[in-house]
Amino acid sequence: MAADRQQVIQDLDEIIGLIGKDTKDITKAEKKKMVSDTLNYFDNYVSPGWLKYRKSVSSDSEDGAVLEWYDEGAYVYGLNDEKFIDCLGGFGIYTCGHRNPEIMEVVREQLNHQALHSQELLDPLRGYLAKAMADITPGDLQQCFFTNGGAEAVEMALKLARIATGGRWYISTVGAFHGKSMGAISVGGKSTYRVPYTPMVQQVQHVQYGVAEDIRKAIVNLQKVGEPVAAVILEPIQGEAGVIIPPDGYLTEVRKICDETGVALIFDEIQTGMGRTGTMWRCEYEGVTPDIMTFGKAFGGGILPITGIICRPKMWVQDLIDNPWLLGSPTFGGNPLCCAAALATIRYMLKNDIPGVCRKKGEVLKAGLQSLADKYPDIIQEVRGTGLMLAVEFHTCELGYETSKGLFARRVLTAGTLVNAKTIRFEPTAVISDQDMKDVISRMDEALADTRARADTGKNRHNQD
Repeated sequence: MAADRQQVIQDLDEIIGLIGKDTKDITKAEKKKMVSDTLNYFDNYVSPGWLKYRKSVSSDSEDGAVLEWYDEGAYVYGLNDEKFIDCLGGFGIYTCGHRNPEIMEVVREQLNHQALHSQELLDPLRGYLAKAMADITPGDLQQCFFTNGGAEAVEMALKLARIATGGRWYISTVGAFHGKSMGAISVGGKSTYRVPYTPMVQQVQHVQYGVAEDIRKAIVNLQKVGEPVAAVILEPIQGEAGVIIPPDGYLTEVRKICDETGVALIFDEIQTGMGRTGTMWRCEYEGVTPDIMTFGKAFGGGILPITGIICRPKMWVQDLIDNPWLLGSPTFGGNPLCCAAALATIRYMLKNDIPGVCRKKGEVLKAGLQSLADKYPDIIQEVRGTGLMLAVEFHTCELGYETSKGLFARRVLTAGTLVNAKTIRFEPTAVISDQDMKDVISRMDEALADTRARADTGKNRHNQD
């Protein structure tokens, strides 16, 4: 039901007034009301299930809920000055840190003269950004198309593969995650996300991740029965599946198979790209160039949302030259403000060798996590990953959930939730300090000790029963 217009204006004045205030100038009463309003509005206007889903990192009570309100560097701060070491990193967004000053300054300068574009005149930053992407990506990747979110970039990649090859089928992998729009979820490899929306894009076949021969068989069998295959789509490291690294040589062999069969190869580097795994792009680890590559997450410097695809010249076929809007025409894709953020991000990463930083700091953090796995073998099953894309797998979801709650209580932000916490990802910023990494390990040690104690108490109670 529509509210009174004047009341809405009054409410908005109040909210916008809070945005403009320094945190220390927000009164205790205002903060208490903000917490109460947020819990109420999430339940009634966002999603009734969200608070329960996020319970490992929050609470549905006014006394325990944390509202994130500001951030900088390696940290996220709550409204009441709770300081968290961010080891979640927005699932890979904050590689350059929170509100990186160099990137922020470029964004401010761009905002001072233009934010969005007219849709008709030529916006120069899009061209400069496309050239920069061609300069920092492997092989002959050249043509760019900019989008707003990761799933949208995947949609463009899937469409481009069909246009360029004439094929119709896609080969993906079990456990894959490529987003939650209709096409992206169709090539996704988890039933949890797919089942509610079936039937989806029907011409998709899933094979085991890490087994190149399964991809060869799938393509060859489809082609033998007259079904043309457009593309193979892969994450060079499966992220949402739990940081699953394929065997060495896997990407190289898949590239060879695609060349032999005339099928396009798509690498989804949205999470693995922009330095996080120790190279600017994970496919560089094996020296492989895909036909199409998606990128995103850290691409906007943790400041603005921008994603996209880049492809080899042969993929930009005549149909796309004749009709540049055929692939898509997102209203906000490649807008000047986001392009400015991406340009500043690329410069910052190159100047500061962020891939190298991720590689070195990842070695330190992984060694610390492995030391905890050795100390708590009854709780931790495995530590894996590379660079600052790491994961700790627990023996059960319950053990992971308890540990993630313990980390949250000790002001370390991770990705464990009530729904799925068997594997917790650690994707901190590249600006995380050595001391912060030591603190993460010591705080996790305490959390694991508590988890073990609770597990032992539960076993004793069960034995007594």
